[in-house]
Amino acid sequence: MADLKPYTGKQRMLNAYRGMPNDRPAVAPEFWYYYPAKLLGVDMIEFQRKVPFHLALKTTFEKFGCEGWGIAFPNIHNDKVTSRSQERWVTPDRLEIRRVTRTPHGELTSASLLDRHEPSWEIERPIKDPARDLGAFEDAHLPDLSGMDARGMVRAWEEVGESYLLEGWLGVPFFDFYASGREGGLEVAIIDFIEHPDVFDTLRGKYIAHIVAKAGLLCEKTPFESFVIGCSWSCNSLIGPAMWRRWDKPVIAAVAEEIHRHRKLLHVHFHGRCMDTVADFAEIGINCVCPFERPPGGDVVGLEGLKTVERLLRGRTTMNGNVHTVETLIRGKATDVRREVREILDAFRGNPRVIVGTGDQVGRETPEENLLAMIEEAAKCANP
Repeated sequence: MADLKPYTGKQRMLNAYRGMPNDRPAVAPEFWYYYPAKLLGVDMIEFQRKVPFHLALKTTFEKFGCEGWGIAFPNIHNDKVTSRSQERWVTPDRLEIRRVTRTPHGELTSASLLDRHEPSWEIERPIKDPARDLGAFEDAHLPDLSGMDARGMVRAWEEVGESYLLEGWLGVPFFDFYASGREGGLEVAIIDFIEHPDVFDTLRGKYIAHIVAKAGLLCEKTPFESFVIGCSWSCNSLIGPAMWRRWDKPVIAAVAEEIHRHRKLLHVHFHGRCMDTVADFAEIGINCVCPFERPPGGDVVGLEGLKTVERLLRGRTTMNGNVHTVETLIRGKATDVRREVREILDAFRGNPRVIVGTGDQVGRETPEENLLAMIEEAAKCANP
């Protein structure tokens, strides 16, 4: 491939998503919150509230001279609801935000905690009693899309340029959509789905219609090449492959069909164990999935596990990930990083559908020399 012209970071990512040859393998460490905040010298509260996310990632990817992906969100005005919030510093390092949301079907209360050292998290979720609160939750989270404004997304896409692949955010799978709003989170949501499947079949139908319509509008109204569906609990490690196929696979398949109808690309983030559903990714025709984690968090084990992934993806879906973020990047040496990069590229030799990435977010304590080893080894493997 030495005769190919050099590509930009964005082009390398898109080539990999499309199964097209690159001048060298794309290398995409998942820089998300920790490392960009560290490079910019800001705490996590300032980072999340004041720093434009797409520009923080641009700074980080350009510093390391590598590829990557990030997300931009549409703004959706919802004239059915009003909300107010109240802030309180509970310690010098922690800010509590309490919210009250009024809807035609009732009032919802929720709260989150921002910390100077960690990304924010929810401490109170709005759905306490589904029989009472589900209608209000729908009002708040399944709004009329006529109020969607994508101008901020497009500005971010223009500002990023060719630096890396900025993708349009579509949302999360259905289980995460509900569970993220349910007091008690994962465990309580699983019980709800088991005990009231008819209720959630109906809600899922509404959710599919909403997210597919959003995908279609964003394809029509923006120049984004690729869109992404995220993941919190919707993975084999937490809800299992059977529950994922029952509740979330149909959502992703419907979105993929709509995205591909517009000749755009779909990327799905899928944490944790994945081997039981790798063939499903190819069946759906997802363009790229990440991060194919190694044990103990994932179940892609070494070179043989990677070869199995390559076979199951059948040349239809791109693999992004697999360098272990903790055991290798944080605790390991540069030689360990280089070994894992070689395994990834050996398993996908002759197959352009591969991105050397990380098994989820890069920690702030990751030695810079390990990140550089990851990037350098991929270039070395392309040019032995």
